[in-house]
Amino acid sequence: MGVGELAATTLALIIHELATNSLKYGALSADVGTLDVAGSLDDEDVKIVWIERGGPSVEPINGAGGYGSRLVVRSISGQLGGSINYNWSAEGVIVTLKMKTSKLAA
Repeated sequence: MGVGELAATTLALIIHELATNSLKYGALSADVGTLDVAGSLDDEDVKIVWIERGGPSVEPINGAGGYGSRLVVRSISGQLGGSINYNWSAEGVIVTLKMKTSKLAA
């Protein structure tokens, strides 16, 4: 399975937003923080799990979030036919991205 130009740009935007937030507020803002990113194919979906550990305590976003957060939600749902789920565990945030394989080729 290949990733098309439009999907690659959208994925880059999403990963950039997650990384920026991690550097500012999450695991990558701490010397001992770690980030694990894993992907898998689940039927018609690609699933990417982003796990942060060892950073400061995290809290859920109040309301709709900032511009970047809203852009990520719109991008993954509108352009990639998918969803984003945040698990605000005490150890660090876990972000699960699901995208349609058919949309990734675009």
